[in-house]
Amino acid sequence: MFRTGPRNLITDVAGLRVGNASDARLKSGVTTILCDEPAIAGVQILGGAPGTRETDLLEPHNSVEAVHAVVLSGGSAFGLDAASGVQAALRERGIGFEVGGFRVPIVPAAILFDLRNGGDKDWGRYPPYRDLGYEAAQTATADFQFGTIGAGTGALAAGLKGGLGSASTLLESGVTVGALAAVNPTGSVTVGRTRYFWAAPFEIGDEFGGLGYPSPMPDDAKKILLKFRDKDVGRQMEAGGSTTVAVIATDAVLTKAAAKRLAISAHDGFVRAIWPTHTPADGDLVFALATGRSGIELTADAAIDLYAAAGATMARAISRGVHAARPADGDLFPVWSSRLG
Repeated sequence: MFRTGPRNLITDVAGLRVGNASDARLKSGVTTILCDEPAIAGVQILGGAPGTRETDLLEPHNSVEAVHAVVLSGGSAFGLDAASGVQAALRERGIGFEVGGFRVPIVPAAILFDLRNGGDKDWGRYPPYRDLGYEAAQTATADFQFGTIGAGTGALAAGLKGGLGSASTLLESGVTVGALAAVNPTGSVTVGRTRYFWAAPFEIGDEFGGLGYPSPMPDDAKKILLKFRDKDVGRQMEAGGSTTVAVIATDAVLTKAAAKRLAISAHDGFVRAIWPTHTPADGDLVFALATGRSGIELTADAAIDLYAAAGATMARAISRGVHAARPADGDLFPVWSSRLG
């Protein structure tokens, strides 16, 4: 039976810290995951409209095997500046691979679209994301808030506010798996217009309400175009107008190819938590990090448990992000907690 880590956060994976920076007026923000030591990394992109930085180097056939940080940001393509802020903070600390006498921090990044969410995006000549990235890196810690914060500040999710979510799982092998997700999908994380989460079978305790599934299922449970019937919701629906970006992490010892497989498996969590997902309008992406801090190299059977846990943990993180969303001035959509049973 799966159980959570002590924090039920991605930082239960030893060697990771998370920092958030938010701008309430902008209704956007940045989340960064810092690695105490360079972590083996991979990525899998399944959405049709991704926005990324430094993802090509993560493919198993390319030379760089480890990264120093990963960034999730709002702001659409403007948000890719956030990685430069994180990179600057790491360089100040002397962190990075030495190349020709220079220190170069490796900081892959991915963004979500939160431009049309009611926030003031009139930022002048330069977007604020580089500064927000720097701030997020300076605040990174093992204990962090989630919900309406960081990259989840302005997230939307099919008629509800989205948010930043996290979860962890302890496996019988002694390995820990953690997930972090900025949840801003085209699809819905709840069954129709109910309070019930699609990811209910994977919930541990009552971490996102403890409601299970509705019985009987509502008539609108499988209506894919449910969100487009709402005028305000439809404003979010353009190519690249959504996206859930996430990180799956473990303290197991993995190769770069195995980290890629971990990222692939974590996308199963998207499928179990969001309906529909991986659409042409979403830039859905999962980064994978393996810190190796447990020292455990998995057997074939234990590896299957790891990949199964990756999907389940990701589904929980996605649901927790929406469950924890908080109301703010100028919101287009209500928060989950306001939805009646």
